[in-house]
Amino acid sequence: MDALLQQIFTGLVSGSFYALLALGLSVIFGMLGVVNFAHGAFYMLGAFGAVTVLDTIGVSFWLALVVVPLVLAVLGMVLERTLVRRLTSLDPLYNFLLTFGLALILQDLVRLKYGVSSQPYSRPDLLQGSFNLGLFTYPRYQVFVLVFSIVVSVAVWLVLSHTRIGMIVRASTERPELTSALGVNVGRWVTPVFGFGVALAGLAGVLAAPMRAVNSEMGGDLIIVIFAVVVIGGLGSVFGSVAAGYLIGMLTAVGNFYVPALSQSLVFILMALVLLLRPAGLFGREESMS
Repeated sequence: MDALLQQIFTGLVSGSFYALLALGLSVIFGMLGVVNFAHGAFYMLGAFGAVTVLDTIGVSFWLALVVVPLVLAVLGMVLERTLVRRLTSLDPLYNFLLTFGLALILQDLVRLKYGVSSQPYSRPDLLQGSFNLGLFTYPRYQVFVLVFSIVVSVAVWLVLSHTRIGMIVRASTERPELTSALGVNVGRWVTPVFGFGVALAGLAGVLAAPMRAVNSEMGGDLIIVIFAVVVIGGLGSVFGSVAAGYLIGMLTAVGNFYVPALSQSLVFILMALVLLLRPAGLFGREESMS
C-alpha cells in the first residue's frame, strides 16, 4: 500500500508538468484554434533559460521562475503578431506546420549552442534533502513542484473565474464565436493570451530544470503526451486540461509500477477510450468542437 501511495504521489509530481503545459496549450487552442506544436520547444527554452541566466549573470532559481517566463511571454507575443496571426484566417494546418517548423528551428538553435548533451542545473539549497510524509519520505524539491503547480493552477482558475478580464478571456477561449457575437473584441486578447500560454510552458521548463535532463530534445519527447492530455481533458477546457494533466501523471506512474510494458501506451489507450465514449473530452463541450 505504501508503494502504491508513493507511485501516486510520483504521478502527481509528473502531472504537475503536464497540467501547466496543457493549461497553456488549451488556452492557446481555445482562443486561436491553433495546435501549437512549438509548445514543447518553449518548455525546453524555459529550462535552458534557467541554465543560461545562472551561468551568464548568476540569476538564482527563484528569480528565474519569474524572469524566464516573462521573457518567453514577450517572445511568444512577438511570434504571434509577426507569424501566427498572418495564418489564422487560413486552414489550421498552416499554423500547425508553422509551429512545427518553429519547434525544429528552436531545437536546432539550442543544439547548435549547447550540443546534444544534457546541461546540469542544481536544486536550490532551500529545497535540498527530503520531507517525511509519514508513510514515506520524498525529495523536498518534488514536493515543492507539486505544491507550486497546484498554487499556480488555482491562481489561474481564480483569475479566470472571478475577475472581469478573466471572464472575458475564458469566454473568448471556450466560446470565441459566441463571445464575438456579444460584442467583445476577441482579437485584442489573442496576443496576450498566446504570450500567457507560452509563459506557462516556460514556467514548467524552469521547474523541470533541477529534476529533468536539460537538453534540446526534452520538449519534443513531451509534446505528444501533452496533446493527448488536452484531448482527454477537452479541447479548449481550462479546468479539463489541468485535471487531465494530474490524472495522466498518476495513471502513467501507477502503470509504470504494475505494468511497465504498457506504461508509455496507457495515456493513448485512455485517449482512445475517451474519444470513443465522449468525443469532446471529459470536460469539453460539443459546441466548442465545431
